[in-house]
Amino acid sequence: MGRNTRKRRTPLATKAIAASAALALGGGGLIWANFYASAHESGPDQNRTRSAGVQIATIDCPDVGQKLTEVPGQARGEVDGELATMDQQITEAYQRLATTRDAQARDAAFVQNTILQPLKDRRKAIIDRIQLEINRVGGNASEDLDNLSGCTGTPAEQPQTNDGETGQDQGGDGQDQGDGQDQGQDGDGQDQGDGQDQDDGQDQGNGGQAGNGPTAEDFVDITQVQANAQPGVGANGLKANGRSGSRGTFTTRCGTNSNDNHNTDNVIVAPGVSNGAHHLHDYVGNQNNDAFASDQDLAGAQTTCQNQGDRSSYFWPVLRLQDGTQDFDQNNAGGGTEGNVGKILEPVQAQLKFVGNKRGPVVAMPQALRIITGDAKAFVNGNANANVNWSCTGFENKVQLKDKYPICPEGSDVVRTTNFQSCWDGQNIDSANHRTHVAFVQADGTCANGFKAIPQLQVRLVYDVPPPTVENGQVVNPYAVDTFPEQLHKPITDHNDFINFFSTRLMNKMVNCINNGQRCA
Repeated sequence: MGRNTRKRRTPLATKAIAASAALALGGGGLIWANFYASAHESGPDQNRTRSAGVQIATIDCPDVGQKLTEVPGQARGEVDGELATMDQQITEAYQRLATTRDAQARDAAFVQNTILQPLKDRRKAIIDRIQLEINRVGGNASEDLDNLSGCTGTPAEQPQTNDGETGQDQGGDGQDQGDGQDQGQDGDGQDQGDGQDQDDGQDQGNGGQAGNGPTAEDFVDITQVQANAQPGVGANGLKANGRSGSRGTFTTRCGTNSNDNHNTDNVIVAPGVSNGAHHLHDYVGNQNNDAFASDQDLAGAQTTCQNQGDRSSYFWPVLRLQDGTQDFDQNNAGGGTEGNVGKILEPVQAQLKFVGNKRGPVVAMPQALRIITGDAKAFVNGNANANVNWSCTGFENKVQLKDKYPICPEGSDVVRTTNFQSCWDGQNIDSANHRTHVAFVQADGTCANGFKAIPQLQVRLVYDVPPPTVENGQVVNPYAVDTFPEQLHKPITDHNDFINFFSTRLMNKMVNCINNGQRCA
């Protein structure tokens, strides 16, 4: 179950990508741009009349990375690199889309002919190479991947969900698709554009301090929401443990990142790629987690956990207050240059608790097991893999929100809660799409497909956030989780990451505590 760290080349176009206003993940994603014009906009054709208002134009590309569930280990490094190049191609397409508004207004076929068709051709070349690389090492690449080359231009609309009345279950029944491999490798086949059709860039009509969210529609006064939570029920709609099975708990105390350990990497989905996450993470526990950390680096790292036997890495996207201020990363990739702006908020509490299985005992997690829960691209991908709960202190047993940020009353704090997958395939510490080696329990509490029950990690983050206000349809001083720019800082995109580096002794203690019904810390 060991893992070979893949040291990949740093993209030559990293700086150009970081300066872009939107990026995508895993070879797929939604690219957004604003197209605003007054009713009589001046320009090369001053007699031309445009409709007033804001329209959001997008490029929606199939997520190739999530379709690659079977990639031989020998090919994963190369495939990850190809996916990163595909992400860069999407970014280049977005840049062209965002800077050619006048040309698009003059020519209805401009987007299709100049952006979408060339992008499809370049994506097809990458898919062909991915198939060759998989087959070269004895794998069997699906020919259906060819169908994923084309992208479409569509309006960027929030998935139609209402908390408590979702059209699709978003309560953690799926596994996160990963944060993706976001950086291109070599600029192969990129459309740099000829510059002839460019204008002055994007308008900022999506709300938020950087013009890419959140909006007033992303917030709700929690006191006005009908109760929808069931006490003791986890994010996947199931009780983690009950009166039978393994009823104990194990709590590890690792702080709130008061030492400001941040980066925009993600060693799980983009090893060897700087700024592979394209948003900023808080890190508690393991202090060596970056894109280039090997398992050996992580196993020997310092930890912020009180029990030094826990060198696990716990990380999540930061929460920011968009009050007009900027933080240290305002000019950095993954920060202000990619739409993540405002004051970084440190949690006042970061509770890390492991619980058992209501049907039986749990087994020890293997060292270096990686789990990602939630979907950082849920605004694009839909809710199948979303796993997020937003609430306020004093309301957690009453209201849990999925696609809204809560406005909490005076004296109440914002709460983010995430319950991880707790079934493991018994063999692998990771999988090609970072999902299929773990799963949530079934409705009866059992693990399907021969998977084994492992301790379930539950992360509860509490923030002292000044409540935003909504005035004339605009949200004032909003807060938001860091996202990829095209995700518009939607609350549904919240996610969480874990890499297990408990010592064998402490892991066995955790398992014994949980299986014996004890409460240990």
